[in-house]
Amino acid sequence: MSTLTKPNHMGRKISRIRELKDMKQEALAQAMGTNQQAVSILENSETIDDEKLKEVAKALDVSVEAIKNFSDEGVINYFNTFNEAVANNNFGRQDTINFNPLDKVVELYERLVQAEKDKVEYLEKLLKAK
Repeated sequence: MSTLTKPNHMGRKISRIRELKDMKQEALAQAMGTNQQAVSILENSETIDDEKLKEVAKALDVSVEAIKNFSDEGVINYFNTFNEAVANNNFGRQDTINFNPLDKVVELYERLVQAEKDKVEYLEKLLKAK
């Protein structure tokens, strides 16, 4: 059996988008103000009315068009294109960071210690002035 989405099965499209967002049916149900069983029924429905589709789209934080036009093939193509872009370094200028994070921690610590010494010195001056 193919794991690819049937072209017009809206419930399966919703299910795949939910899964890609690493969301459980319970979480989608809560976002929609319903229960897990209702989401399960929804995901098994081949057709879904436009109002319900708007509600699902809002809960999934996607557009209605994204649900209607969703396909596993499109997702695969997107990630293949993205991986090629990463492999070809098509993200513009890539500067290398040339510092040791530990050096920065030590520098920060030394500044904090100096600030505490200055505070103690100031407080001692205040006590002597009295």
